[in-house]
Amino acid sequence: MNDRSASRAMLSEAAAKGFAREIAKYPPEGKASAVIACLAILQKEHGYISRESEDIVAEALGMPPIAVREVTTFYNMFNQAPVGRVKLNVCTNLPCQLRGGQRALEHLCASLGIDEGGTTADGAFTVQKAECLGACADAPVLLVNDLQMVSFMSDARLDDLVSSLRAPSALAES
Repeated sequence: MNDRSASRAMLSEAAAKGFAREIAKYPPEGKASAVIACLAILQKEHGYISRESEDIVAEALGMPPIAVREVTTFYNMFNQAPVGRVKLNVCTNLPCQLRGGQRALEHLCASLGIDEGGTTADGAFTVQKAECLGACADAPVLLVNDLQMVSFMSDARLDDLVSSLRAPSALAES
């Protein structure tokens, strides 16, 4: 099996249909505009974006692999390695820093018993630094699973958040 057929073998039928749907939204010369959508399809399917996934997207869109890598590494929403069922991105940019962003990050890591960027032993939580999340007036803020913004994070609010996310129903939904 050559490299190209190996890449195609990793693309599920559902993902291939998703790619086709996203690519069809653009004229042929602009199909690279579907890069974020195609990466999101593979991340939803695999939980993270591997180098092989980047190569699949590059091939499908006729892009250099490095151009896809630049997108993957630029956006916080793309996981470059497996993460926990709940991913907590804590903003540590200056406005959040001035209002306790680093302290919030350290509190979360200490209460979960992990280092920044780490995942709990049970695979439930990953805690990461994030660049500006665009809610400076609500600092410190964090983003739960790239979907839900949580603001004004005191230690008590962080503890309550982790407790609510530990609930079996919350982990089953994520």
